[in-house]
Amino acid sequence: MTPVQKMASLAALILLAMAVSFGAGWQVQDWRYDGKLAKQAGQFQTDLNAIGNAASAQARAEQDKRLATEQQLAAADQQHSLELSNEQRKQAALRDRLATADVRLSVLIDATDSASVCNVPAAAGAVGVVHAARRAQLDPAHAQRIIGITDTGDQGLIALRACQAYVRAIAR
Repeated sequence: MTPVQKMASLAALILLAMAVSFGAGWQVQDWRYDGKLAKQAGQFQTDLNAIGNAASAQARAEQDKRLATEQQLAAADQQHSLELSNEQRKQAALRDRLATADVRLSVLIDATDSASVCNVPAAAGAVGVVHAARRAQLDPAHAQRIIGITDTGDQGLIALRACQAYVRAIAR
C-alpha cells in the first residue's frame, strides 16, 4: 500500500467516524427534543383543558344568572299584569256605579274665591249629610270622562313601575 492509499483510507476512516458520530449526535438530539416536545404537548393539553373547564363554568354561571333574571322578570310581569287587571276591574266597577247613579262625583267649592260664579247654596240641605265644606256634584258624563282619565293614568303608572322593575332586573 502506498502512502497515498494509506492517506486516502485514513481520510475515509476519519470521514466515516465523523459521519457515525454526527448520526449518533443527531439521534441523541432527536431523543432529547422528542421528550421535550412530548412534555410541552402534555402541558399544552392540560392548559387547554383548564381553559375549557373555566369557560364552561363561566358559561354555566352566566346561563344560571340569565335564567334567574328571566324567572324574576316573569314573576314581576305576572305581578304587574295582576295589578293592571285589578285596577281595570276597580275602574270598571266605579264607572258602572257612576252610570247607575249609585255613586256621584263631587268637587269642593272654595267659598272665599270671588272669581267663581257658582250658584251653589252655602248651607247644606236637609237631604244630604255633608258636614264639610260646600261641594258641587258633577254631571255623570263628566264624571265618566274623569274616571276614564284616571284609569289611563293608573294604567300608565302601573306600566311605568313594570318598566322600572324590568330595568332594575336587567341592570343587576
